Amino acid sequence: MKNIFKIFLLSFAVVFTSCDDELDINTDPNSPAQITKGLALASSEASLVTILGGELTNLGGFWAQYHTQSPSASQYEVFDQYNLTTSYADRLWTEIYAGCLNDLEFTITTAQEDGDTGTVVIATCLKAYTFQLMVDLFGDIPYTEALQGIENITPTVTPGEEVYADLIAKLDEAVAAYEANPVNGGVGSQDQIYGGNVARWIEFSNTLKLKMYIRMAYTPMANPSAVNALLAEDNFITVDAAFTNFDDTQNKRNPFYEVQIDRLGDVNNVASNTLRDFYQDNGDIRIQAAYRPSGTNPLNFPSISQGTGNDFNNTAASYGRPNIWQQTPVFLISLAESNFLQAEALIRYAGGAGAKEKYDNGVLQSFLTYSKYFEKDDDLTDTEENLIPVFTADEATAAATALTDAGGAYEYNATGDTETLVRQVIIQKWASLPYINNIEAYIEATRTKFPEVVPEGTEDYSQGNRIPSAISTLPNVQIPSILFYPDDEVNRNPNITQHNSLTDNVWWDQKTE
Repeated sequence: MKNIFKIFLLSFAVVFTSCDDELDINTDPNSPAQITKGLALASSEASLVTILGGELTNLGGFWAQYHTQSPSASQYEVFDQYNLTTSYADRLWTEIYAGCLNDLEFTITTAQEDGDTGTVVIATCLKAYTFQLMVDLFGDIPYTEALQGIENITPTVTPGEEVYADLIAKLDEAVAAYEANPVNGGVGSQDQIYGGNVARWIEFSNTLKLKMYIRMAYTPMANPSAVNALLAEDNFITVDAAFTNFDDTQNKRNPFYEVQIDRLGDVNNVASNTLRDFYQDNGDIRIQAAYRPSGTNPLNFPSISQGTGNDFNNTAASYGRPNIWQQTPVFLISLAESNFLQAEALIRYAGGAGAKEKYDNGVLQSFLTYSKYFEKDDDLTDTEENLIPVFTADEATAAATALTDAGGAYEYNATGDTETLVRQVIIQKWASLPYINNIEAYIEATRTKFPEVVPEGTEDYSQGNRIPSAISTLPNVQIPSILFYPDDEVNRNPNITQHNSLTDNVWWDQKTE
């Protein structure tokens, strides 16, 4: 366990420390020949959750409009301005390629040499998840020619749709090889997500494939038969896919907490009206899970309109702030997300039969995940941190059921066209992801255009709407839909051409606006 935390500490150092000699994506900084496949797997997971739970939780929170820049600081004002530079993703890119993906490549190669089909499944799932995330953020990426070391230091980019298709094929191959010869090489607790349980990773593989197929919904690659086959098999995740192995000591804590709350002093991120008013207007107790209160009133969560921090003189402590603590997990896929994916699939490709049940369960599982993993200080009148669950499982069940039952604010309405039905699902997915997976909420809003971005003054937060940030540099109601490739990679690799704008589209972003 100490070795795993040392690896985790190294990941923090790479991501959050500026350096002049950042590594090329094809140079492996971890000397994989010196480590075992289990340690390489642990290192890859640490790299992934450092990015997913740190930088992408921060950025996704701004663009999904869960939080906004506080009046008392300006460090992330460029996020609210939609004005990221081409150097923004330098460290993110390096950590993912030189850290996470290189370690996973080593793990897969070593496991295949050992005949360890179980570890191949685990590492292939993580590799597919990570490459899929990079496509969703950057569009076309180095893939087919990537991870070849000095054999190819200037890989060309592979079109995102080809990456997706190959990832699905690789997942199928790994699972088929395991089922034909089930060998578990015993990475065990070095797998920090499912403890080496291959059956859980096969569930994860199916859920990830469903997610990728649903991403294709507005494209010519939409595949109803593949989706219906997954639905018929009904072997999706039964436990949240979450990295929970954080400790309450420096450099071993949740990465958002480590940087934003501890190192930077909790001064940047405050509640956005967009999410806070949605919860409050609908009587949704998840507001207690998403935000820490201001002052000593445990139900006081003041917020501001997106991008209006410069209009106030208060400190961040005057507002609700992200409810992330030292040991808050980082989630890859939650049970709620899985249920909402299934609900959308049933609406689009199965006539809607069973969609209500998946929708209702998605809401319920969201409440239960918050009750299981999210905490609050039970006494705000002192300086001690005595953390207890934000609400109990019984309270979560009662609250979710009341909202989805007949007459409840979230009652599923089975009438209307496909987009009307899908909107209900996506709004609840968006409401289920705060500080669970902020970047996923932003990506899904980009795909579906829900919650809609509407002109300020026309929004109805109770129904789920976003507004353009008050300090946006983009015209009308536009918000970013892609990230710039990092300068470090563009400057080193002549085969990568920079995007024209943050409003360029990822390949699956084809819904008519």
